[in-house]
Amino acid sequence: MTEIRLHNTKTRRKEVFEPLDPQNVRMYLCGPTVYDRAHLGNARPVVVFDVLYRLLRQVYGADHVTYVRNFTDVDDKINATALARKEAGAEGTLEELIRERTEETIGWYHADMDALGALRPNFEPRATDYIGAMIAMIADLIEKDHAYAKDGHVLFRVRSYQNYGALSGRSVDDMIAGARVEVAPFKEDPMDFVLWKPSDDELPGWDSPWGRGRPGWHIECSAMSYELLGASFDIHAGGIDLQFPHHENEIAQSCCAHPDGGFARFWLHNEMLQVEGKKMSKSLGNFFTVRDLLDQGIPGEVIRFVFLQTHYGKPMDWTAEKAAQAEATLRRWRNLVSTEFEFGQPSEKVVAALSNDLNTPQAISELYKLESEINNVYNQISGFGAAYEGPSPGELEATFFASANLLGLLGDGMGAWAEAPQVDLSAHAVALSNIRAKAMETKDFSAVDALKSALMAAGVEVRMSKAGVELLPGAGFDASKLPDV
Repeated sequence: MTEIRLHNTKTRRKEVFEPLDPQNVRMYLCGPTVYDRAHLGNARPVVVFDVLYRLLRQVYGADHVTYVRNFTDVDDKINATALARKEAGAEGTLEELIRERTEETIGWYHADMDALGALRPNFEPRATDYIGAMIAMIADLIEKDHAYAKDGHVLFRVRSYQNYGALSGRSVDDMIAGARVEVAPFKEDPMDFVLWKPSDDELPGWDSPWGRGRPGWHIECSAMSYELLGASFDIHAGGIDLQFPHHENEIAQSCCAHPDGGFARFWLHNEMLQVEGKKMSKSLGNFFTVRDLLDQGIPGEVIRFVFLQTHYGKPMDWTAEKAAQAEATLRRWRNLVSTEFEFGQPSEKVVAALSNDLNTPQAISELYKLESEINNVYNQISGFGAAYEGPSPGELEATFFASANLLGLLGDGMGAWAEAPQVDLSAHAVALSNIRAKAMETKDFSAVDALKSALMAAGVEVRMSKAGVELLPGAGFDASKLPDV
């Protein structure tokens, strides 16, 4: 079986990945808080760990991988949005307006992530559907003296968990000195964090042993991952911005609630995203949602390709130049595999690249090499005809297509943007065929090369094989530049 190696934030080194149960490989990704559109930075972990999901399915089988990505649908920002709508005259109770907003936002999120070619997870739990599980976990933490109730709040007693700070590599005292922590009269310690907080009559809330209230953010992922994946599972992933405090707090409360479990064995974090070399910011005017780019006519597949050109463990820079280059490459690749062939298996080199800590840049490099090999085969066939005995273009194209699919590229549902313009190139194909036939007799291919170069200058993909000549409009096709024949 393919050996997968992943950089584990928990141990700060690359390790061989061995699942707890190869028949059920389990992965959890922190999902969005659904109060608005997903911005470009929100999309990076979705795309990155979608590739990991695809790799795990490739290695262990699609039926043996369980992927969970949650929706946080109870949050102060959601409440504020709903309150603003109510004050603006929207009909319905606050709870109804909150549900309406979260349903709307989840619909947007699905549409945008689908456009990026991300597979839907096996489970997409909503926090509001797991309030009972959260209350039960909080009660258990209080009973074990890891949490305490005061003034309608329940807080986690951070110093009760000796390994707190191991993930981020900082001690509790260092974190107090360097972090902005909320000082409140109901806290025993400044680092203690909220598990449950009270709700007034105008805010959504649920009955609990500590009064009507709502959960803190961190307890949500702990409860949902436990319910769906168990006390121990294989991989927990998310952006590096979640490492502290969210993931640190998840570990503390989960390990204290279920001391016999190990929670997540591997922690994977993607680095942050920049735009044109600068941190994405509304004040700088370089803040984009995924929908902004899609509405500008940038295909989701192009966005995905730009993301994958940078290793997930490094900061990535979104630029207009990268997007233009990605679009040109994808148009060329889609034309490359436009002929019919049976679906094959991905290249071993592409699988090996992804198995080496999701090295997507190396995997893309292998795709370029495959593209070059396919073009070379077409050229050899056109020059040597029956003398060529290597792999057929169809076999190579099948491997190329499967390899691209493993990266989430060239999928059937994503290619409408790249459909070639409808143009009749039959006269040019006949002319090139005739010139080529004559050249095979005279061994003078200068006229073939000249016409081929002129067609390529007009953006035409030229394919010549023993079966004949095939011409396809490619990237930058311009009918006005077609040579006369």
